[in-house]
Amino acid sequence: MREGPSRADRTSAVVTTVTARRAVRPAVWWGLLFGALIANEALTYRSTFPTMASRREFAATFGTNQALAAIVGPGHRLSTVDGVVAWRVFGLMIIVGAIWGLLAATNLTRGEEDAGRWELLLAGRTSRRRAAWQALLGLGAGWSVLWALTAVATTLAGSSDTVGFSVGESLFYATATTASAALFLAVGALASQLTSTRRQARGLATAAFAACYLVRLVADGRDGLGWLRWASPLGWIENARPLTDPQPAALALVAVLTGVLAATCVAVAGWRDVGAGALERQREVETAIEARGRPGSPLGLAWHLERWVVLAWIAAIGGLGVIFGVVAGAADEAHFASTVGETVAQLGGQGAGAQAWIGYLFLYVAAILAFAAGAQIASLRNEEAAGHLDHLLARSASRRAWLAGRLAMAVCLVLGSSVTAALGGWAGLHRDATGLDAMLRAGINISVPGLFVLGVGTLLYGLVPRFAAPALYTLVLWSFVVEIFGTGLTDNHWLLDTALLTHLGPVPASPLQWQDITWLCVIAIVAAGLGAVAFDRRDLSGA
Repeated sequence: MREGPSRADRTSAVVTTVTARRAVRPAVWWGLLFGALIANEALTYRSTFPTMASRREFAATFGTNQALAAIVGPGHRLSTVDGVVAWRVFGLMIIVGAIWGLLAATNLTRGEEDAGRWELLLAGRTSRRRAAWQALLGLGAGWSVLWALTAVATTLAGSSDTVGFSVGESLFYATATTASAALFLAVGALASQLTSTRRQARGLATAAFAACYLVRLVADGRDGLGWLRWASPLGWIENARPLTDPQPAALALVAVLTGVLAATCVAVAGWRDVGAGALERQREVETAIEARGRPGSPLGLAWHLERWVVLAWIAAIGGLGVIFGVVAGAADEAHFASTVGETVAQLGGQGAGAQAWIGYLFLYVAAILAFAAGAQIASLRNEEAAGHLDHLLARSASRRAWLAGRLAMAVCLVLGSSVTAALGGWAGLHRDATGLDAMLRAGINISVPGLFVLGVGTLLYGLVPRFAAPALYTLVLWSFVVEIFGTGLTDNHWLLDTALLTHLGPVPASPLQWQDITWLCVIAIVAAGLGAVAFDRRDLSGA
């Protein structure tokens, strides 16, 4: 008689299932976003550059811009749709994918262990190494969804007569685009085995990413240093050159390194004790409270626990502002007025030049900040589901004080990032293409969607905590898609008004829409107040 699966197999399957379920959810949203960016770039290429002269001028200007190459990578064959799609969004998605990978891995491995869930699983008949291996399989499921959605969007866009990517080219491009996500999933998982808290794991993985990016930046920033790309895994992905001159061997190196890191992660898991992470997390909370001598100081605790996350976002968005400023300045110098003027006019802006370019690009920053705000609401739910909130509320801290402290840090993240984006964009524009006051107005503009998401997210968290994050991510993704595609397809204001970004306009190419901004902020404040009341009255909800 055939025996059923062993208890160890069933336990390991639980690790895989839980990790996969939690990894797939954000991967769906990021995969849809990646796909939308790729499809938009491929399908609008001919309308953006209608003549061969405009394409050659674009290639001559951006292909020789060393500052831009250092930030997002060098371009190849920029007078063709293949070269533009392989360059304009490829470098950005490599960076975003890597950051998603390291955050997802540290949250779903070390974060789960900090919460004490792995202690319960490992009390059974499974081993630490088996559990680590199964967790990696779960993370791999999340990456597979990210890759599949990116591949589908690239293939569909490539099938258009105006684009002409083959299926093989599309699949290789999707693989190269998401390779950094797979690599840094493994980096994050290994960092989680080497450190004793999620924050330490995240810091170690982030340091590894920063080192890789710095080497690649130096390699692309100076002539004659191209060989240095082979010293950075991010440089290997660049050297894969999808769509223009595919080099599968470069991606094979990434695959080998990812496998080595995953195997090392499993090996290290068998050498260390389990449970120290959860105890260390509790000691971190207790130390933070006792160091301030005020058990009822949730704002101080929120600062202690979230300050590096907030500061990292502020610095990253500021850097992105510099990138977009450089892009807008280069476009203005090349007199690419027609390439963005029509799009900006559809969005309610006027003119072309640097202000039009930066106003259009900053709508992407607004969408990113809205995603970041949604992630902050998701972190509230994670703290509650992990049981950390129970420990705090058992002391003298009140629910509303805890929620207010966390929301205050989230507001600082959104507002601080908006200001640094404005300053970075102004610096990238060489400070003479547009005034500082105009860029600060653009900063105010891009903060509104994030603040609205925080307010509505608080209401959803108070009423339906399990569905708050999915609902917010859906709202932000819908707003982004409608803003990018909707204005060119329909003038139905009922449909367009359902998107947050359509209420803003491409500031500084358009004036601030103070009436819309006021209404959105009022709705956010009222929703946050109602959410706080609802949270105070409902029962805590576990995982």
